[in-house]
Amino acid sequence: MLSLPVVERGSEPYTPPMINMAPGIALDENEIELTFIRASGPGGQNVNKVATAVQLRFDIPRSASLPMSVRERLRVLAGKRVSRDGVLVITAHRFRSQEQNRRDAIERLTVLIREAATPRKTRRPTRPTRASRQRRLEGKRRRGEIKRGRSGGHDFT
Repeated sequence: MLSLPVVERGSEPYTPPMINMAPGIALDENEIELTFIRASGPGGQNVNKVATAVQLRFDIPRSASLPMSVRERLRVLAGKRVSRDGVLVITAHRFRSQEQNRRDAIERLTVLIREAATPRKTRRPTRPTRASRQRRLEGKRRRGEIKRGRSGGHDFT
């Protein structure tokens, strides 16, 4: 679990100005927009009164903190969570506390960016070994014998 240091600014908690996402990548706090909304689902009166759910918005194309290659991979990884404009939307409403949901949303963004920051290994085509080809052909031969054994002129008289 990611532990973000919480700094009190007046009565409002906020994240530090720079959030370390991956080695060499730090995200500016101003690039993340947090909106607090009412959570749906069970929870009694608390759900109707308190806006505990967090909606995190991160504009991928306009991010100055991320290299272009990471931005492209992030957009693909995020899938349906990215709007047509390229804004990544993460909604966190797992916890009853606004602060916990805020941390959860930032942590989920961090996990996505870390995954996008690690480049995919290029696949090098390999050839099957001689032994594996022989095993495959032997299996096919055995299976063919089994099938040939099923048909035949059985005389039950």
